[in-house]
This record gives sequence, C-alpha cells and structure tokens, in this order.
Amino acid sequence: MRPDIQGLEFTRGEIRRLSGVGLDAVYRPSTWKKFAAELAKTGLIVVLLTLSCGLLSIVMPERLLLLVIIHGSVALGLLIDDLRRIAFSRRHRHLANLLDEIAQFNAVVRAIDINDQIEAVGNPGVAIQDRDRVIEALDLTREDIVRALRTERILRKNAQFIRLNPELFANNLKTLTALQVSDQASEHARLLNEALQIAVGVREEMRKLQGQRP
Repeated sequence: MRPDIQGLEFTRGEIRRLSGVGLDAVYRPSTWKKFAAELAKTGLIVVLLTLSCGLLSIVMPERLLLLVIIHGSVALGLLIDDLRRIAFSRRHRHLANLLDEIAQFNAVVRAIDINDQIEAVGNPGVAIQDRDRVIEALDLTREDIVRALRTERILRKNAQFIRLNPELFANNLKTLTALQVSDQASEHARLLNEALQIAVGVREEMRKLQGQRP
C-alpha cells in the first residue's frame, strides 16, 4: 500500500474507539428483514442445541438436569444477545448508516490499493490521474466521518442535547464539491464522485443528528 493511502482505511479498533461500540453491536442494514434473518439463525442454533441436549440425555440420563441447564443457558443467552442488538440497532439507526458509509469508504481505499498493485507490476496505463486530488477528497471525507461518529456518540450517550463546538459540525462538503470534475468517465473522477457521495451520506446523517435537538 502506498504511503499516501496508508492509514486511510478505518479499522475495527478505530471504529470502536470513535463510536464506543463494536461493529458486532449493530445489525446492518437496520431493517426488519435483517432482524428476522438473524433471529432465524439463532432459532436454528437453539433447535440444534435442543437436539444435542436430547441426544446427550439418552447417553447420560443421570445428567439430564445439568444438560438442560447448560443448553438452556446457552440458548437463552443467544436470544437475549440477539434482542439486545436488535433494540440497539433500532434506536441508533444513524450509527448503522454511518457504519455503512465507512464500509463504502474502505471499499474505495481498497480499490485504489488494488489499482496501485496492478500498476506496480507493469501496467502504467491504469495509473490514477490527478491522484493528489483523489487522496485529498478521501482525506476530507474521512475527517467528516470521524466528526460524525464522535457527534453520534455524544448524542447517544447523553439524554439531554449537549451544545457542541461549532467546529464539530463543520464539514468539507463544499471543498469536496469543488474538487469534483465534469469528466464522469475518467477514473479519478469516478473515485472523486464516490468520495463525494459518501460525504453527502455522512452529511445527511449529521443533519438528522442535529435535528434531534430539543
């Protein structure tokens, strides 16, 4: 990975540090279809646990009570964890949306890295034109994402709205828009546009978060 894109990609640890929660705490997308699918998976595991308990009780009938307690505890724990994550995901849809934006951002960074590797093995024709502008757009987008995650965390952790410093809501969308070029067919334009769309999505979540003020 070239030095100019090293550190751009969001890691699981960084996301946890910025948002205060791990990626596994939120179901994405936060839809009933996704929730139902996760509950169905848990239901299947519970069925398998029940079958396991039944088979083991045949082999060790004297341990029936212990087997029921162990298997029942595991099944109950899985169900409670699922319900907790569903409730959290429903209450904090903005966080789920921001995590989706991060996934898209990371995908763009990985695409640039792959393109760089292809170029490095003797394919100069795939080189990204105006690379500095593309990286600048990604840097600005990353800053917006970091601000959005921090803002969402503050709002989530405080019952009453905390008036934030103005710079916390500052965004670089105007600068990103200025970087956008008209040649939609070029590779660097495509990457700029992807960065811009991610920034727009992040800004929309910021607007919704600001709209929650009492």
